[in-house]
Amino acid sequence: MLVYRNRLLTPGPVELHPKALEALSRPQLHHRSDAAKQVFLQAKRGLEQAFQTQGQALLLTGSGTSGMEALVQNLFAPGDRVLVPVHGNFSERWARIAQQAGLEVERMELEWGRVVHPEYLEGPSGPFQGLLLTHSESSTGALNDVQGLAQAFKARFPQALVVVDAITSLFVSEFALEGWGLDAAVAGSQKGLMCPPGLAYVALSPRALECLKPRGFYLNLASELKVQNSGESAWTPAINLVAATAAVLEELLPHLPEHLALKQRQNQILYTTGQGLGLKPVPEVQSPATTCFYLPEGTAYPQVKEAFARRGATIIGGQGQLKGKVFRVSLMGYSDLYDAYAVAELMREALRSQ
Repeated sequence: MLVYRNRLLTPGPVELHPKALEALSRPQLHHRSDAAKQVFLQAKRGLEQAFQTQGQALLLTGSGTSGMEALVQNLFAPGDRVLVPVHGNFSERWARIAQQAGLEVERMELEWGRVVHPEYLEGPSGPFQGLLLTHSESSTGALNDVQGLAQAFKARFPQALVVVDAITSLFVSEFALEGWGLDAAVAGSQKGLMCPPGLAYVALSPRALECLKPRGFYLNLASELKVQNSGESAWTPAINLVAATAAVLEELLPHLPEHLALKQRQNQILYTTGQGLGLKPVPEVQSPATTCFYLPEGTAYPQVKEAFARRGATIIGGQGQLKGKVFRVSLMGYSDLYDAYAVAELMREALRSQ
């Protein structure tokens, strides 16, 4: 009987960084203690460095979606018009959050798997108060050029805000908030930072800070801004996850360029393997966060999932329009180059066994 190591090959949650595991094993901190405040400030400063912002990074207890909702609620008012290119499950989420917040949503419908090109932004009639973008659309494996899109949009609507879902791109792809002309962004703990689920990270540029229209109670960013610079949060934080965040950032930030290059190479190895098996990639432009392939002709997703599971691996299928049509494999979590070669061989065995 063959025995396999369990492998979590999903685009979140992911295999945890050893520094996260170490931090989570420490005795419980009280979130109002001096020790907790130091950890909180360390994580906050590290996130500001990662987002490359001279503004503020805030830690919110909740999933990445809570950060998306917080940005919509606090940067826009009911009746504001926002443009949302929809080309996957998570860009669809931007549209739904904005609509439920009372914004007037102009949807730009694209085929799932496609990316948004700057020239697409020349058509919609303004005015707009904002553009909501998904950097890495992990439901399709596609990566948008958010820098080029921000430049094209602001050429027409210079006063508008560009807000980006960087949930599966931060710590996986290059990212620069103000340097790319972006105003706000959101990420999550269970993705590229290799921590457990439970924290959303939001970044606000200096311009976004000036444009805040705070609403709500729990996700009121003005309330958080008042206290987070002193190392506290407005409400009880998931302080254990904050400690894990701080620990991984301390290890990761000095080597971030090498880490991003690794994620890119790992993903290329998996795409090369899949295409060698005759699989068709879904994305027009590939994100390093996850590979996404159409299922082999005549093969149902449960068969592929089970073939991986027999070898100790957990993968994930499609969402929304792509449910039952694709499968996804990700090495976004803690892994090295040789893990990519191991997973490539695992893919060959699993898919040839169909």
